[in-house]
Amino acid sequence: MKTAVIKTGGKQYLVQVGDKVKIEKLPFEVGDTATFKEVLLSATDKTAKIGQPLVNGASVEGKVIAQARHKKLMGVKMKAKKRSRHLFGHKQHYTEVEITSIKTK
Repeated sequence: MKTAVIKTGGKQYLVQVGDKVKIEKLPFEVGDTATFKEVLLSATDKTAKIGQPLVNGASVEGKVIAQARHKKLMGVKMKAKKRSRHLFGHKQHYTEVEITSIKTK
């Protein structure tokens, strides 16, 4: 089974063909194909190619399944001894991608 480590949105993800990954929002429509050129590692059951920093000629393709937002996270800002509190919520946008192929030279 092929495995790869890709870098996108300032984070690294370990992916295999068929995986569904929620990554930082990308400018694609649902149904489009996303290609990730920043592959840090590509491995099979017998071999592994480690990039320095990237693996030459490697790419990972995936199909965009959804553009959505995560659940709301709540936060509080408070100033001690001032009776000042501020409650806020945040919902982060994400793109869900299903990995379709891992290509290496």
